[in-house]
Formats: sequence, C-alpha cells, structure tokens
Amino acid sequence: MYKKQILILCGVLFTAMIYSQQGFVHEQSKGYVWPEEKNVHEKLDSWQDLKFGVLFHWGLYSVPGIVESWSICSEDVDWIPRDSNVSYEEYKRWYWGLKDQFNPVDFDPDQWSDVMEKAGMRYAIFTTKHHDGFNMFDTKESDFSIAKGPFKNHPKADVAKFVFEAFRQKDFMVGAYFSKPDWHSQYYWWDYFATPTRNVNYKIERHPERWDKFKQFTFNQMQELMTNYGDIDILWLDGGWVAPPRQDIDMDRIAAMARSNQPGLLIVDRTIRGKYENYQTPERSVPAEQLPYPWESCIPLSSDWGWIPDATFKTPVEVIALLIEVTAKGGNLLLGVGPTSEGIIQPEVEVILKEIGDWLKINGKSIYNTRITPHYHSGDVWFTADKDSKTIYAHYVPENDKKIPSVIEWEGNTPKKGSKVTLLHIQKQVKWTVDGNKTRIVLPVIKNHINLPLVFSFETSR
Repeated sequence: MYKKQILILCGVLFTAMIYSQQGFVHEQSKGYVWPEEKNVHEKLDSWQDLKFGVLFHWGLYSVPGIVESWSICSEDVDWIPRDSNVSYEEYKRWYWGLKDQFNPVDFDPDQWSDVMEKAGMRYAIFTTKHHDGFNMFDTKESDFSIAKGPFKNHPKADVAKFVFEAFRQKDFMVGAYFSKPDWHSQYYWWDYFATPTRNVNYKIERHPERWDKFKQFTFNQMQELMTNYGDIDILWLDGGWVAPPRQDIDMDRIAAMARSNQPGLLIVDRTIRGKYENYQTPERSVPAEQLPYPWESCIPLSSDWGWIPDATFKTPVEVIALLIEVTAKGGNLLLGVGPTSEGIIQPEVEVILKEIGDWLKINGKSIYNTRITPHYHSGDVWFTADKDSKTIYAHYVPENDKKIPSVIEWEGNTPKKGSKVTLLHIQKQVKWTVDGNKTRIVLPVIKNHINLPLVFSFETSR
C-alpha cells in the first residue's frame, strides 16, 4: 500500500510538472484612479524611475517543484495539475504535509540580492503568503509557517525579514506580496463544506461571524507585515476575486492601518480598479499600446513563477527586449524568479541575469528614469526619452537573433540637425543621414559584440 501511494504521488508530480507551464492569469483592470495622497504620488513617481524589478515566489510548492498553490484548487481546468488516481482530499493532505519537508538550510538572501543587483534590478517583491496560506514570515496568527516547521531553529527562520533587509541594504524598494484568499484558513475554506472553487466555500450572508473572523485574521497579518519588518514600499495584493461586493475584506481599514505605519506606501490591489490599485499589473503580457498611467508587466523568467526542475528560461535577449518594449510603452518589468527549495538562486539563472545586468551597465540610462515619447515604435526600434524630453534613446532590437545589419533605419524621432548620435555600446558617435522622415544609422565595426540590442542617444528635432 505504501509503495502504491509513492507511485501515485510520483504520477502527481509528473503531471504537475507538465501543467506547471500554464496557470491562472489576472486580466488587466479597466481604467485607472490616481491616488490622492501627495506622498503616494511621490513614491509612485520614484517607482516609475526604477523600471526593472524581481518577484520571488517561494513556498511549499518549491519542495516538489510544482505550480504554486493552484494544485489544491478543485477547479476542472487543464492547467491545475492533479493525478486522477488520487482523491482530492488525499492530495490536499499530501500538499499540506509538505510543511514538514520544507527545510531550506542553504537559504541565502544576500546571494539573492547580489544576483539581482548584478542583473540591474531596482526593486524586489517577496511572496509572504500565497493562496495556499503557507506563511513565509513569522506570523502569530497561524502555525502554518516556515518559522514553525523544521526550519524553525535556523537563525534566519523568519525569512521575509532577512529577504527585505538584504535588498534594503542595496537600496532596493521592497514590497510584500500577500494573498487575500487563504485556502488553509478555516475562515476561508471551512472544512464543514467542500472546496469546489478558489472562492470562500460558505455563504458569507449566512455565516457573517466567520467572515468577520477572516477579515480580522487578514487585517492582523497585514498589520504584522507593516509593523514588524522595517520599511516597506509596496503592498502587492493578489487574489482579485476577493473583492466587494461579495468578498469584502474592508480595504479602507487595511489601507489606513498600512499607511499609518508605512507613509507613502504603494498599495497594489490587483485588478480592483480604484484608489488602492496604485499601479496596474498585466500578467504574462505587455499592453498593446502605451498607457498614460503607472503599470507593470509581471512575467516569469521560466514558464512558471516558482522553481520547477528542468525549466526552460527566457534568454537575455528576450528579457532585454521585453524590458525595452515595456519601458517604451511607459511601464515597469517585474521578472518572476523562483528560488530553489534549498533557498538559493540557481546558477543557470545567475548567468542569464548577469548578462542582462552587463547590458544595463552600458545602456541603463536609456531605461532608468526615462519616460515615454509620443512616437515610441518604428519597426525593430523602440524609443524612450529623458524626463526633460531633450534626449531620445532609440533601441534597436534584433529580430529573432538575426545578424545585426550594417545600416539601421527608423521613422519619426528625427535627430536634431547637426547633433551627435551616440552608440552607447562603444560610447562613440556614428554616421547618420535623414531622408524625409527616415533616419539611417551606419554602424561601425563592433568587436566582440554579442547579438544584443543596440541603443543610440541623440537630441530630437521636435
């Protein structure tokens, strides 16, 4: 019987790895409401200067290397993995039991921050709790926590504290990802009923006292994060189905508490249009056009948010191209990276991120602190502008790793007559001509150039 259970669970894990390449994707909310608070506006402007951040998903799902949380959600869709030979309740027991195996003895937040700093990132969001309810911080509200399992005697058992501090020491903005739904809480998924969907599994109007307990539980946990973990810049709330009118957790009260402890805090209540969605977060996608308000594309480096074995990663060219397009359209790029179950960033990821960072060391001024320009795209070229709009940056992105041609052309954003056009890669001027609305750049020979995007800076004639 024991061998049979092991074989079944192996089948579950195999299925999970297959389907981990898919997942629930939050749709972008419609419209935007600017925050009223002056200090929130100021922090939002500073956040828009950063352009490139990292989102860490790390939790129980990292132990077997499967899709984060969703495998315990009983919805009949192909991307939620669960072997049909295992009953739903049996699978949930196995999943909850991973808490007794999660012992990341190699956990090294300084390594995380070193890798991301070298990648050119400027802000970090850490998953303090995902939908499965497993807490990656030392909460007093639940024993279902990294700090209460086999890792409890480690000096860095309160992992969120050490992650935040490692990144603050490198002058990153830091943010706490927090799931509004909690599938482990008896105040959200009550064992008295089945758990057929991602939603609260009882009628709130029939059991208001239970929902009130969930609201207080949620408030208390966010208060812990806002008071016990130093300066927090962003409260990044996931689980957009928990929202008024049906699942109201009283965001007014939460926001008032959070900002009383963290003045100027950016609150990102994902997909919930209103004063607590301080920037939008299109997931796994880039908007088709420029957007005139703050936003961030959150996209994983691999197919999944957390660590999975034998993952296929995006190349440095692909990530840089995403960063360029997102920046040209007015957004930030939040790249998802999953630390291993042991608590480190794996070497393959380090190599990819370092190459991105090396490119940003040379070309970063065309990304950081920039804003959009009305004419932002022409063929393989994307444009950004300094805040004063005097300097334009033209980013040439090679198409599908094709060889870079000797002449690069674009339409619009014509350099000012007699001005210099500088190729940032070699910090030298290049020859250029104008034919009507078309600018032609003659490339010099570039020694030892990896086929990465090239950036030109110039004063515009407009």
